[in-house]
Amino acid sequence: MKISAVHHIAIICSDYERSKEFYVNTLGFTVRHEVYRAERQSYKLDLDINGQYQIELFSFPNCPPRPSYPEARGLRHLAFSVPDIDAAVAELAAKAVSCEPIRIDEITGQRFTFFADPDGLPLELYESPL
Repeated sequence: MKISAVHHIAIICSDYERSKEFYVNTLGFTVRHEVYRAERQSYKLDLDINGQYQIELFSFPNCPPRPSYPEARGLRHLAFSVPDIDAAVAELAAKAVSCEPIRIDEITGQRFTFFADPDGLPLELYESPL
């Protein structure tokens, strides 16, 4: 098997409009395709990240919350690379999104921080200068 890239990341949200607003207007992802699937009572929104990656945002009625804290087994978080973490944190703060204090990765020496989406899913900003 030869895996060449990550194709997409799927996220299930509790409030479709609130999460769409967050991922499109707060984080700046671009809508590629949006569809309502009546048979599943579910929206599916395909979002582009810088033309390279795709997030699939789903809504389903009465979906249970996924535990994020304390840390549980499974996918831990989704990290986004940014060239300037201070500017990214300031932009999020201006949009009423709070971040944890910026830390330094003890292995790489790079700076990072965490914040949450509207459902409390942990998201990370990781500074990777161009």
